[in-house]
Amino acid sequence: MTGAVALPPTSKSFLVLFFKKVLLPFFLAPMDRYVALLRGVNVGRANRIAMADLRAAATALGYTEPRTLLNSGNLTFSASPAAAATAEAELAAALARHGVTARVFVLPREGLRRIVAANPFAGIATDPARLLVAVFSGNVPAPVTALAGQDWSPDSFAIVNGAGFLWCAGGILESRLGKVFARTAGDATTSRNLTTMMKLAA
Repeated sequence: MTGAVALPPTSKSFLVLFFKKVLLPFFLAPMDRYVALLRGVNVGRANRIAMADLRAAATALGYTEPRTLLNSGNLTFSASPAAAATAEAELAAALARHGVTARVFVLPREGLRRIVAANPFAGIATDPARLLVAVFSGNVPAPVTALAGQDWSPDSFAIVNGAGFLWCAGGILESRLGKVFARTAGDATTSRNLTTMMKLAA
């Protein structure tokens, strides 16, 4: 009778990781759909990652059915709630291994659907490409909240369901609100226009 084959330490580590990240969550926990938004990637020549590499990184982390939208760092994937709880940090670390430094914002797809459905400017936002939806990791910073009490005419700003809505009537690049918001929020947020958010929530 032949003896058992001893696995090298690296193989054992991989099997343990695979069991913890893929098999155990798959069999013991429900899989939900999540949306990951990367801040500041593929803008200009630096900090770039191919969306195929982003999907591969998500798969390597044990997330299933990864899909990307556009080239601006929009990822949807399935995972258990326990796995999703660390997804922001793990995806950021995976990006770093590709030479990309980016903050990652992860939220449940159902949460994004509630945000989109609560659009406070549905009556005035005639062009969804000029309506930005900004998400935050955690609570909305107080300086950002304070912006909601100011007059930004012809633009408008509101916070609903923990997300910021910026209606840039004359266009995003020309918007005084957009410039002040970006300066105030810094890297505590990332935003996409309503069209993109609706596609990610679908």
